[in-house]
Amino acid sequence: MPASARQAFIGVGANLGDRWATIRGALAALARASGIESVEASAVYETAPVGVVDQPKFLNLVAGIETTLAPEVLIAGLHQLEKNAGRCRELEQRWGPRPLDLDLLLYEGETRPGPELALPHPRMWERAFVLVPLRELIERSARFQRPAWTEVRARLAAIQATADVTRWTPPPA
Repeated sequence: MPASARQAFIGVGANLGDRWATIRGALAALARASGIESVEASAVYETAPVGVVDQPKFLNLVAGIETTLAPEVLIAGLHQLEKNAGRCRELEQRWGPRPLDLDLLLYEGETRPGPELALPHPRMWERAFVLVPLRELIERSARFQRPAWTEVRARLAAIQATADVTRWTPPPA
């Protein structure tokens, strides 16, 4: 990893169409993107929708990346991947169904007040569908043991398991 690369965590979710194919495609696109040095994903979880409950269940995971991209450039790239997957943020219902949802959750050493980009993500600590896969990834991976994540690891350790987030096994390739 280049000395200037920093780590970030991205929430990845989908509940329309072939959810797993869409998520796999997004992870592959991230791995190919200029300025992203590595991508490591948590396990996949199936979760109940939040907000608008009359919609299909989501598949969710958290991807940890190492990147040389600034947070603003990274979020613009994530929004482009969503658009490529058929998401139209301007026309969708808030918390409604979507073919792909990519949220920049945390970016090493950076905070932003919003509204275009808020870091850390303002609702991540309220969302089990983010916290469960983030905890699994940050505990499992040696890559994400930097001191920058010490406080995050401590907060995640206090999170209780929830029935709304269940491990999902992808079909054989």
